[in-house]
Amino acid sequence: MTTTPTTVSLLRWLRRQLREPTAERERLEAAIANDDPAEARRLVGLMPFNEAQRRHVEQLLAEWERGAR
Repeated sequence: MTTTPTTVSLLRWLRRQLREPTAERERLEAAIANDDPAEARRLVGLMPFNEAQRRHVEQLLAEWERGAR
């Protein structure tokens, strides 16, 4: 896993929003651990986030993708 400030922020934010360790959260964490922003984005699209939450996580994902290039 490539640990960057963005991936740390993303993991912390997801853990705060998804407090229960569900299969979906575990898949998201695995996508982040495996440096797979496309899979993380796909999984986030399935989550029941409100608009503010979605906007925030999308910004974190975009920053992660920019850093991965």
